[in-house]
Amino acid sequence: MLFLICGQFPLVCHADIYQYVDSNGTIHLTNVPTDPKIPYLLVMKEKRVRIQLPGEVTRYDDLITLASTKYDLDSSLVKAIIKAESNFNHRAVSPAGARGLMQLMPATATSLQVTDAFHPENNIDGGVRYLRYLMRLFDGDLPLVLAAYNAGENAVLRYNYRIPPYPETQTYVKRVLHYFHEYSQEK
Repeated sequence: MLFLICGQFPLVCHADIYQYVDSNGTIHLTNVPTDPKIPYLLVMKEKRVRIQLPGEVTRYDDLITLASTKYDLDSSLVKAIIKAESNFNHRAVSPAGARGLMQLMPATATSLQVTDAFHPENNIDGGVRYLRYLMRLFDGDLPLVLAAYNAGENAVLRYNYRIPPYPETQTYVKRVLHYFHEYSQEK
């Protein structure tokens, strides 16, 4: 039955399975680890193919514009980060546990006082506020800001204000810059 449901609605089903064992020894399984205090373990990873529906790219434009204006950032940049991070899926969860549109790690969300990282408005506001902080920290150097958003600010600092030599981070910076250019042309 679950297979039939997932086959009909591929955009809402998640096949990754996480587990944790509570203090009584009971094993708990979930497809959406939601409690940042629980050390979930990924036990099954499903390769996803996600189809981009036409309205998804513009669905959060009002929230993006609101947060971008509030924190004085280019809305095309914020949109590019959301595209690269979650592909506009507000329920996205990364293997590392990052959540929501802008893929906030639980500790980052907590420090930004984002209580529900899956809530689009809260997630975007927190993510853009964090982006503004990184822009100040790295003096507006966009590739460094993006590297810090992906790998963490300490990684960029550790490599003496250079993009860390992590293939994922280097690819991420290029991908966001590509989307940023695309979305800037649409304005």
